[in-house]
Amino acid sequence: MKALFVAWRPEKVSCGWRPVGRLIHDGDLYWFCYTQGARQPDFRPFSGMDDLEQLYESEDLFPLFANRLLSESRPEYDDYLRWSDFDPDNPPDPIVVLGVTEGIRQTDSVEVFPCPAPDAGGCYLNKFFLHGIRWAGPSALDRIAKLQAGDELLLEPEQGNQSDPYAVKVLTASRKLIGYVPRYLARDIRHLILTCQVPYQELAVVRVNPEAPVQNRLLCRMNSCWPDDFQPCSGEEFLPIPKDVPARCG
Repeated sequence: MKALFVAWRPEKVSCGWRPVGRLIHDGDLYWFCYTQGARQPDFRPFSGMDDLEQLYESEDLFPLFANRLLSESRPEYDDYLRWSDFDPDNPPDPIVVLGVTEGIRQTDSVEVFPCPAPDAGGCYLNKFFLHGIRWAGPSALDRIAKLQAGDELLLEPEQGNQSDPYAVKVLTASRKLIGYVPRYLARDIRHLILTCQVPYQELAVVRVNPEAPVQNRLLCRMNSCWPDDFQPCSGEEFLPIPKDVPARCG
């Protein structure tokens, strides 16, 4: 089973992304259900999915998410997969591609992301594209262009960020700001930074994509300890609204 959370940002509110749904690919079927985060008064259900209480089922990926994948007929499709560190000759499940690319489109305020799970060794391992590059200053793109795969990056909780109290900065090894971890990961990563000792947490460059859009410019990999009390994606807003399908959307 492969699963993603669906995050949404209000147009007139700067307080950040909120989980509002869950997308599941289980066997030959796709499932979607809303989570408690969708009960906020300013959220409107997605087109064709008007009932917050319903579990939606489809043999094909729902249009809301299929439209967030680059078409295989596009000439840059192979590059699109490489930017996310996938092999174009052996492309993964579309939901896996969405989990890394985040399904970002400039025309709306929806993103998707996987909930981190411990790897085979019981550690935290996650890949994500760097966010907030434009907030890191005019030199950020030049600094990113000089990075290479395997280069060490630094994580630092940012104090006093009124837009996101959990914001975590990403710095080069020389402590130059280049961006931020994705907002939907920031709270969990901040917890890991404060809990895991430095030798047991690391962030490194996976790929630098000079020709990619800014949101796909730098792919990072984080590896750290998994504390005993660590429960990512465990807030009330992540819980499914439908009461009779906890196994599929829980």
